Amino acid sequence: MLQANESGFFPYTPATNLLYGLREALRMLEEEGLPEVFRRHARHGEATRRAARAWGLELNCADDREYSNSLTAIRTPDGHDADRLRAVILERFDMSLGQGLGKLKGKLFRIGHLGAFNDLTLCAALAGVEMGLRLAGIPHRPGGVAAALDYLSLPDAPT
Repeated sequence: MLQANESGFFPYTPATNLLYGLREALRMLEEEGLPEVFRRHARHGEATRRAARAWGLELNCADDREYSNSLTAIRTPDGHDADRLRAVILERFDMSLGQGLGKLKGKLFRIGHLGAFNDLTLCAALAGVEMGLRLAGIPHRPGGVAAALDYLSLPDAPT
């Protein structure tokens, strides 16, 4: 059983690196501004969804009003293993994609687009996915990166 420490002394090495990281993350949020952060995440989410649609792949979201602006889950066609695609991309491009969890394991991969992330970072990630789809023999249409670029370069696209 855990005993309370009456003196308040913490007898272990505190995780000060986590506190320094938190302080820097809060500074970055304050510098950019929360509304701008939310707009950037929405912009990158939409660009990623446009790439997936251009590839002809299914988004794993039943209701398009509920899309996530922090990550996009993309299904691989039946008979094609998303984990094999992820392994090809990791080995060839040193890029790690999220996996499908639970009953979706092997059926989808996830592209995260949040945090200290910009248009060029997103375009590089999408290029890695598009090349990986080809290398892994996953049926798709080319042009996902181009679709994302078209959206990101619109003068009135949210920033």
